Amino acid sequence: MTESGNPIQNDPSCQSDHDPQSLPVTAAWERIRTDLAPVRGIERVSTRLALGRVLAEPVTSGIDVPAHDNAAMDGYAIRGNDIPGSGNATLRCVGTVMAGHTLDGHLQSGECARIMTGAPMPAGADTVIMQENVHRDGDQVVITADEKAGQNVRPAGEDLRQGEIVLAAGQRVGTAELGMLGSLGLVEVPVYRRLRVAFFSTGDELCTAGSSLGPGQIYDSNRYTLYAALQALGAEATDMGVISDDPDTMEKAFADAASFADAIITSGGVSVGDADFVKTIMNRLGQVGFWKIAMRPGRPLAFGTIGEARFFGLPGNPVSVVATWYQFVQPALRRMMGEDPEPPTTFRVRTATDLRKRPGRTEFQRGILQRDDAGELVVTTTGSQGSGILRSVSLADCFIVLPHDSGDVAAGTMVDVQPFHGVMG
Repeated sequence: MTESGNPIQNDPSCQSDHDPQSLPVTAAWERIRTDLAPVRGIERVSTRLALGRVLAEPVTSGIDVPAHDNAAMDGYAIRGNDIPGSGNATLRCVGTVMAGHTLDGHLQSGECARIMTGAPMPAGADTVIMQENVHRDGDQVVITADEKAGQNVRPAGEDLRQGEIVLAAGQRVGTAELGMLGSLGLVEVPVYRRLRVAFFSTGDELCTAGSSLGPGQIYDSNRYTLYAALQALGAEATDMGVISDDPDTMEKAFADAASFADAIITSGGVSVGDADFVKTIMNRLGQVGFWKIAMRPGRPLAFGTIGEARFFGLPGNPVSVVATWYQFVQPALRRMMGEDPEPPTTFRVRTATDLRKRPGRTEFQRGILQRDDAGELVVTTTGSQGSGILRSVSLADCFIVLPHDSGDVAAGTMVDVQPFHGVMG
């Protein structure tokens, strides 16, 4: 497939792997990273609407969570000093404390109180004995020497301390973080505004879903892939459709996108074919940072600026779009959203099959992690690694990352893998 999506012979991945203009993957990311900064603009949103957003300011706890010492389980609250050194001790039960309620007065030596999980500890009590470990007869409660002072109590501030910074600026609000905001009683929080991203595909061969395919045409999958990825990221995405291989039409599309978007993403039109106008237009409307990376799939990837917008020109092949999104575009957009993303998680496992690889590029082969007969975690490929086989991503649960200088890899060799769950999310 060409990088505009057509199944022809000029697959750029078949070009020389030693092109001096092709940046190594790590150098390309460093150029992108140092060029980016968070969007300007902060808004306060209700706590529930903060899910998926990036905090623009640190969140400080205004209270202790929990606000009081409380019982970790149902039982009896006592003074630790009343635990006998040997044998048994009999205490008098003076009341019951339910969650959300308190016990009046101060627990004296020789007294105890029935208490429920989460209920505040009575004044003077510092220990809870499980209800299964006592014998009760009326208001008489017998305890043994097997208990320990201070057990089964959650101290005030065990989770969050008043005045403590609990969430940092630049942190994305996920499920646990939203719960923490709720535990602080916050009505609203400051977040960066949503990133505005325009995206479109280029190529006369592309057909929109719902239309009939003409001679030589294919349906455009890349806009669906990018739409899903941008939705998962929480960006404000604008789909500008399919733009034809006409320089004037394409230039107008770029200008329109740059008028409102923080970032522009295209697929197709960044290789060296006669109809690939993207690089020319970038030079006219903005600035080209680079446009080739020593990687497969995804070698022709353009990065630069158009007006004030950052531009990411992705290849047209569907798997190349996924690989370049995961390695470059997603972390770049997260940085623009106010995060400081870490590199993808990588660990080493044995490959259960031979892997073909030419030196001079970093390869991201699609892999499946599984246990072999001995129970060891190993990785195999999904099969054919052609950059037009989008199904290989659907079948995979990781990238097998083969370094720039490596060649073929024999079965049994340790390799790096990047696991993913819904790679575009």
